[in-house]
Amino acid sequence: MSLVVVGTMAFDAIETPFGKIDKIVGGSATYVAYTASNFVKPIQQVSIIGYDFPQQELQELQSRGVELEGVVIVPDKKSFFWSGKYHLDMNTRDTLVTDLNVLADFDPVLPESYKESEFVMLGNLMPRIQIKVIEQMKKRPKLIVLDTMNFWMENTLDDLKKVLKMIDVLLVNDSEARQLTGEFSLVKAARKILKMGPSYLIVKKGEHGALLFNDNQVFFAPALPLEEVFDPTGAGDAFAGGFTGHIAKTKDISFENMKTAIIVGSAMASFCVEKFGAERLKEITKADIDARLEEFVQLVNFDIALV
Repeated sequence: MSLVVVGTMAFDAIETPFGKIDKIVGGSATYVAYTASNFVKPIQQVSIIGYDFPQQELQELQSRGVELEGVVIVPDKKSFFWSGKYHLDMNTRDTLVTDLNVLADFDPVLPESYKESEFVMLGNLMPRIQIKVIEQMKKRPKLIVLDTMNFWMENTLDDLKKVLKMIDVLLVNDSEARQLTGEFSLVKAARKILKMGPSYLIVKKGEHGALLFNDNQVFFAPALPLEEVFDPTGAGDAFAGGFTGHIAKTKDISFENMKTAIIVGSAMASFCVEKFGAERLKEITKADIDARLEEFVQLVNFDIALV
């Protein structure tokens, strides 16, 4: 029972209305690994890092069942670096710095032991790289989940459309769903996206929860109302890690189980925002996760007598 995770392992500098940190470990694959490893092991990590990536962080990941055979270390270059500043609403942010560094050379080669995994999570990367990973799998995985963003829609749309035909679940936010389709209505946008290839679409709406679309079925999962949101960086990746981790653990790709997986993903995202970077994700226990899931159940549970 393994999950292949492809994405960035990087450094972030983050400023929010509640604090500032000049350098902390981040990257999509890092967040996914810390969350998904609560549900499934091994996590088979595929990424690229520079000489400056902390050894302590790699050891921490390994202690959680994350295999690093697919992580390339470039001895003479720095790791990917991103810097951003969040606005007061915490949903919008400005990117201040993007230093690709080693990421400019990222050309993933899957170790043999990764090539038969049934579950694959493709983090937000160049679509050409996502395609290359899928083509290296020995057999069609049971489920391929893909995250993407507006940048790829603007700059590599043909490649993005090609990879959409190869996957099962697409993760985007509401503005990206609208941009990809030219539709304002998310229901109409979902219908168009599902015709592009994926069987399922998840539209992330930040503090307003997430929507799951499949054929004519729709499910809405709320976000937990949190007293303090400290840093939203990585929340979408933590969501993806919780979602794919639950699916890989249960091996059930039905719509009903995906509804549960979305709640699990939302719970993991709600932990992520409580501290800078992945710090909070490193602290949580199974008891914390169970208690948080129970809060979600209480949030949406009601009895109603139909009039």
